[in-house]
Amino acid sequence: MEAFRAFDVKLRLFHGRGGSVGRGGGPSYEAILAQPAGSVNGAIRITEQGEIIASKYSDPELGRRNLETLIAATMEASLLPAARTDGAMANYYTAMDELAALAYTAYRSLVYDTPEFLPYFRAATPIAEIAELNIGSRPASRKASQEIEDLRAIPWVFSWSQCRLTLPGWFGFGAAVEAWLAQEPGERDARLGRLRDMHARWPFFSSMISNMSMVLAKTDLAIASRYADLVPDAAVREAIYPRLAAEHDRTVRWVLAVSGRTTLLDDNPTLARSIRNRFPYLDPLNHLQVELLRRFRAGQTDVRTRRGIHLTINGLAAGLRNSG
Repeated sequence: MEAFRAFDVKLRLFHGRGGSVGRGGGPSYEAILAQPAGSVNGAIRITEQGEIIASKYSDPELGRRNLETLIAATMEASLLPAARTDGAMANYYTAMDELAALAYTAYRSLVYDTPEFLPYFRAATPIAEIAELNIGSRPASRKASQEIEDLRAIPWVFSWSQCRLTLPGWFGFGAAVEAWLAQEPGERDARLGRLRDMHARWPFFSSMISNMSMVLAKTDLAIASRYADLVPDAAVREAIYPRLAAEHDRTVRWVLAVSGRTTLLDDNPTLARSIRNRFPYLDPLNHLQVELLRRFRAGQTDVRTRRGIHLTINGLAAGLRNSG
């Protein structure tokens, strides 16, 4: 911001918002207020992608309400930047940089440094079946490859949401907080207090925790374990699934500890109720999808089985929302 002001250049942020938290999703109002102080100076440019377009703008009244929300957040972020910054921000930035580095290490350790991860991912998610869907403007991978680094962001996130793990939205946070608190054992309580202060006073950090709570609330380890059973190699399954479950539990524990909540989304009962009311419709679709995937991969590749898989994929995406 200082550089832009020094050279009298007007800055306008361009926020590409996908449906999932891992691709910039989440509540628009909170996202705009979470921008760096002074960066939203009367304007922000936003793209809405994927199923979010239909859910927010298919109905004129909903469209107007969402546009009003965007305008209100832009005005508030522009008029009240000083209320969100003081001398404590330097400490917040330092802590966030350290947490990000630790989470990055934990995430890459699983995804890139664990040999069993790729075969687990290919077997325990419907990534291959998603690639066959006649949707989207581009193929699932950037080139003819099975490697994670060549997979595009949308199918990567989409496949994890289908098996109810939503891994890209939370994996690594719990490990990062634990490692960060352990760096200074004598300052553990003080460091946890700093994280709670960051949650209370820094909109960016608060928004991140809120979005993480949402995707964790949509995660279901019992259902995810059924998808894990699709992995034919027991050694691969045992090398990955317990690790995912342990990090999930760790992340939920620290999200609640940092936010001061007793349960996920207890600060947003409307959203919690909405998600809870969808489960009776979503869970049977997951169980049906697992069974259809098992049959399809065993050789039952007739048109009805294939179509059934695609229908469950579409149904789960519609019910979970912000899934791709």
